Amino acid sequence: MLRVDDLAVESAGINILKGISFSVEEKEIVALIGSNGAGKTTTLNTIMGLHRPTAGTIIFNGEALHGMKPEEIVSKGISIIPEGRRVFAPLTVTENLMIGGMIRWDRKRTMSDLQEVMDFFPSLKRRSKQVAGKLSGGEQQMLAIARGLMSHPKVLLMDEPSMGLAPLIIEEIFTILQSINKKGTTILLVEQNARLALDFADRGYVMVSGRIVKSGSRQNLLEDDFVRKAYLGQHSGERQHIP
Repeated sequence: MLRVDDLAVESAGINILKGISFSVEEKEIVALIGSNGAGKTTTLNTIMGLHRPTAGTIIFNGEALHGMKPEEIVSKGISIIPEGRRVFAPLTVTENLMIGGMIRWDRKRTMSDLQEVMDFFPSLKRRSKQVAGKLSGGEQQMLAIARGLMSHPKVLLMDEPSMGLAPLIIEEIFTILQSINKKGTTILLVEQNARLALDFADRGYVMVSGRIVKSGSRQNLLEDDFVRKAYLGQHSGERQHIP
């Protein structure tokens, strides 16, 4: 469904992405894990047309995305939930969601989608007239996800959805994301919390300094010595439960 081949990105003379390749199949959840500065966010932003690659290709459903504007990419069926939520603080919950659906130019369908999205997020439904800036951090993250869904994406790009949130809120948000995936939305997840990401994903890729150095199924990566030592705080002799 989404394929990235030999993607390279340069900024201010620094090679941020150094020829990465990966794929995401329809209805999958795929995780990109790695430490800060590995290039994970740059990867998502390049897919969305926010950075121009210096080399490589991005193919979505057989169509090249590289060179398209972000709004064109959204119209093709890809939406991003950026790191830090970035809701429109002075606007109400409903107004934020309507902005997410503007690209479709179909008010009847947008109102239908608004109701469907609200059903995913009951707390937002109860606060539909409240300004976004007065929501809790968890509610703002839910609003950011809901706004992204308003464009009816085939693929949802998630950038650090757990950042700054309490464990119970993280659990609630990831349960909602699983429901969204089961409804048919493909998810590409960037997450610094490797354990959380791999528990959630079907497959994963490990990024180090702008390169992909490991890939595999969720279970294979959880059992991999390099991943356990570098990202899970475990050593090869330690036993590990894989749910």
